[in-house]
Amino acid sequence: MTAAGPAMQGERDSISAFLAGASLELSSRDPAEIDACAGLLEPGTPVYISFPPGQTYHGTVALAARLARAGFRPVPHVAARRLAGREALDDYLARAAGEAGVDTALVIAGDSDRPGGAFDSSLALLETGLFQRHGIVRIGVAGYPEGHPRIVPSALEAALAAKKTFARRTGIELGIVTQFCFEADSILSWAAKMKGHGLPVRVGLAGPASLPRLLRFAAMCGIGNSVRALKARPGALTRLMVEAGPEIALRDLARRAEPPLAGAHFFCFGGLVRTARWLRAVRDGRFELTEDGGFRVGAA
Repeated sequence: MTAAGPAMQGERDSISAFLAGASLELSSRDPAEIDACAGLLEPGTPVYISFPPGQTYHGTVALAARLARAGFRPVPHVAARRLAGREALDDYLARAAGEAGVDTALVIAGDSDRPGGAFDSSLALLETGLFQRHGIVRIGVAGYPEGHPRIVPSALEAALAAKKTFARRTGIELGIVTQFCFEADSILSWAAKMKGHGLPVRVGLAGPASLPRLLRFAAMCGIGNSVRALKARPGALTRLMVEAGPEIALRDLARRAEPPLAGAHFFCFGGLVRTARWLRAVRDGRFELTEDGGFRVGAA
């Protein structure tokens, strides 16, 4: 084995370790994608269910139940500004827990400019006490390594501190799931500032998808630094125009990550099945490190 061999194997091992327990986020509403992943993802894999405008919580519960039947752990988004009020929240959580065995949720404000009902923030949802009543005691909240396009950093920090205080008082297990980024430096810099909170952080990364699709979602989410980083890779531009993946950022994160970073969370803009196949190939060791700082995944 050459001198480079052990170092390369160490990097491969660090990538595999960082992906252990990775979660995914379902963006498609196609139930067939869930069934197609049964042989690709590990049983019990956390699969988050987004709550986009126009989606009802009844549809989210149906997807959660389908995920549970397929052997996965459903984690529904609960968006404050898309719920009519306490009665709707109570019904949503009761159905999610009762029909899908949900014990974990991602609680967010939602991107609507105005509340659609009684709640305007994730903390307002938590303060109802309904999550604990329905046995949902693991709560994820959003993190923004590159900031929020409409909320100043001081307000984000104050909101997180308030949620942390609430969780400590009520016994809720709190964690952070970040918005997706394309480059590691922003994530690592932000994570260093999060150390004092003592909360585990799942790093949001975009699963493999076409570059135009990723850039469209990035523009919607205000991810400026990562967009510039993605566009500034002339050596990989041809490959990226066909399919862009998280390989460069992931390899960098795996090499440099330390607490509070606790793992990866994949946004499946290219589809749940595509990301599941990619993740399975990496976990099976079917990838090669590349000179651009990333790695190339073999056929799934």
